Amino acid sequence: MTTEKDQRHNERMQRKKAIVDEKIKQATRDQGVLIINTGNGKGKSSSGFGMVARALGHGMKVGVVQFIKGRDTTGEENFFRRFAEVDYQIMGEGFTWETQDRQRDIEAANAAWQKVRAMLNDPDYELILLDELNIALKYQYIDINEVIHDLQNRPPMQHVIITGRAARAELIEIADTVTEMKEIKHAFKNGIRMQKGIEY
Repeated sequence: MTTEKDQRHNERMQRKKAIVDEKIKQATRDQGVLIINTGNGKGKSSSGFGMVARALGHGMKVGVVQFIKGRDTTGEENFFRRFAEVDYQIMGEGFTWETQDRQRDIEAANAAWQKVRAMLNDPDYELILLDELNIALKYQYIDINEVIHDLQNRPPMQHVIITGRAARAELIEIADTVTEMKEIKHAFKNGIRMQKGIEY
């Protein structure tokens, strides 16, 4: 038996479907998108690596360049290095509070950007994940204008995902999709150590 509440729900869903269908109809362009995952909440890199997995499911060639994060092996690295379609580069020297050497961090970040530039100039790379690039830009390890120039001149169908807290306003301005992760609670603040398979 259809209740009045069910009827109202059906009417709302019909109106919503018409709106969504119209938006789908208006989205006619195909192009590479620039995605930024930022904010203080957990999940920025995890989301990026989820999109790497999705791209691999479609047989796409993927580049991964990790800024800042150090040489300790992670679950992502262990998994994605199994795929010939993934070019996986760890270029960081470790978290900034661990290295305590700004010049070394600058050198590492700029060496990483040279790797990125080569990927951005190669249309065979269909998706590129730049993990923690936002942190390198926050601390001005890399010239933001150089980064923007290279991103804007990449192949037209190449997708780029940038992660890390404190995304620069200049990057947000040129991005197609920006998501801010908000922290509500975090286990670490309650004394729980980083857990394998969750944080690394």
